[in-house]
Amino acid sequence: MQHNVILITGASSGIGRATALHFAKQGWKVAATMRNIEHGAGLKDNANIRVYQLDVTNPESIAKAFDSVIRDFGAIDAVVNNAGYGLVGVFEAITDNALQRQIDTNVLGLMRVTRHAIEHMRPRRKGSIVQISSVGGRITFPLYSPYHATKWAVEGFSESLHFELEQFNIKMKIVEPGIIKTDFAGRSLEMVTPTTTKDYDSYVNTFVAASENAIKDAVSPEVVAQEIFTAVTDGKKQLRYPVGKPAPMMVRLRRLLSDSAFFSLVKKAYGI
Repeated sequence: MQHNVILITGASSGIGRATALHFAKQGWKVAATMRNIEHGAGLKDNANIRVYQLDVTNPESIAKAFDSVIRDFGAIDAVVNNAGYGLVGVFEAITDNALQRQIDTNVLGLMRVTRHAIEHMRPRRKGSIVQISSVGGRITFPLYSPYHATKWAVEGFSESLHFELEQFNIKMKIVEPGIIKTDFAGRSLEMVTPTTTKDYDSYVNTFVAASENAIKDAVSPEVVAQEIFTAVTDGKKQLRYPVGKPAPMMVRLRRLLSDSAFFSLVKKAYGI
């Protein structure tokens, strides 16, 4: 019996882990990839999941993982680019090294994996590539400037790329989560504040308080996993899939309101 096969990056926790489990439950064979395979111990017990080491910042690691997955499963039908983290804080205090690390993971890493996916799917004339972007790839919030830069890059890259992939029956999908209950606010979030001035302290404190309050309305990563499954299996030419509060509403408001009206809405939400 031929099974559908999906490769997921950043599958050790959060959205990636939930997606691996959801697809496995639907009978798919899942290649759950992550930087540290020790974090995939809980996934290895699932008969439909195999764990592979893959670091999106390391081209050799990506090539090795793809080769192993194709050897083990025969082919890859869908790839989910989920690996990433958030660099957040006062831009004045963010170093070049921190910016380069953020871009290397969230943008270049995603591009590297996408290239391997295309090389495999093009000769087969079929496949789906799902980019996990963010509602922050369409709109912006205070103190997220580096993270937004990467997600806006992912949106533009993926939208342009979908044109050239259409001829090969490779579907490009962009999933845009809102506020999700994951460790994004923990080990997947890097918060930077200045050490040389207190000028930003009040602003940052107000932002943090508003952000913590907003997390109360977050939805589970399983909700995003279900949307990813829909994106892969619905057969539609739909490109974008906003999911989770307040993503769909915020995207609609950004389209309807003027810049000044929308910015006022954001500032009111954060109390700034």
